[in-house]
Order: sequence, then C-alpha cells, then structure tokens
Amino acid sequence: MQYQISGHQIDVGAALSTHVEVELSGVVEKYSQRPTDAQVVFSRSGHEYVCECTVHLSTGLTAQAKAHATEIYAAFDACSEKMDKQLRRYKRRLKDHHRDRVEPVELLGASSYILASEELAEDAEPETLQPIIVAEMETKIPSLSVGEAVMQMELAGAPVLVFRNEGKEALNVVYRRDDGNIGWIDP
Repeated sequence: MQYQISGHQIDVGAALSTHVEVELSGVVEKYSQRPTDAQVVFSRSGHEYVCECTVHLSTGLTAQAKAHATEIYAAFDACSEKMDKQLRRYKRRLKDHHRDRVEPVELLGASSYILASEELAEDAEPETLQPIIVAEMETKIPSLSVGEAVMQMELAGAPVLVFRNEGKEALNVVYRRDDGNIGWIDP
C-alpha cells in the first residue's frame, strides 16, 4: 500500500510518519485485504490539530475520516478509530450482501463546475441569470449498485452521491434526507 503523509503548514517528522504507517496499515489490513493507497493530511485549526485520512480500496470505494485534537498524535488516533469503524461497517455490509466485487468499479469521466455565490441585497436584481463559473474540474462517476452507492456515500461522509446504476446503465443519485433517511433518484 502506498502512503502519502503530509502536513498543511506543519512539519510531519519521521516518527509521526512511521506511527501513521504502522497504525493505519493495521486498521486497513484488518478489514480490507486489497487497499491501494492512503493519504493522510495534518493541519491546524486554531489551537487544535486536524487529521484527514482517505483510503482508496481496490474495489473503487473510498473511505474518509477526519478528527480534531489538541495533540497531533491524538488527532491521528481519533481519525484512525473512525476509519476502523467505517471499514468494519463496510466489511459487515459486504458479508451481509453475500457478494464480493471481483472487478474494480468502472469510472465514467465528467466535468464538475464550481459556481460563484451571488450575495445580493434583498432589493437588488442580478445583472444576469447566468452563473459565474469559478473553477472547472474533472470528476469520476462510479458504476455501482444502489447498495454500494449508499455505502460509498456513508463511507465518504458525503450528503449526496451521483453514480451510474449497474443494473440500468443510467445516472442515479442517492442523498441523505433531512429526516435522516436516504433518498434515491432513479430517472
């Protein structure tokens, strides 16, 4: 497994890097036999350290965790515990579905845009109805079953996930509703 351990305006020493590799490999290999790479980023938020961890699995799914603590090692340990919990749930769901994905998830390329927010006074009218594009990026849309899409959305901690439904070859959306349930849009 490849590790990318970095600090955002923080020096990450050899001791911390070794600690991260040893602990994270133990967590990931316990639940997933085929991880591909992991990215761990440390940063500061006020007086706290923030640890963000992303693990890509060979099935194409991604697990993410984020934690805050007053000490850098404590921040990583809390993040590692969250990752452990997510991967344990992922493994349990795979066993519950009695199905292991043998082939990697197929990814479809798409464009993603960031639009400028228009903060106007209450009485002011916008000059144009066309939004201003701030950034354009390439994104990947995975080809998943609905169950895998829900699992991926929860692993990533995202409020919404766009995916290509394997059964129908059409784009679908799963999202977290305000009442806590999960919605599924199938056009």
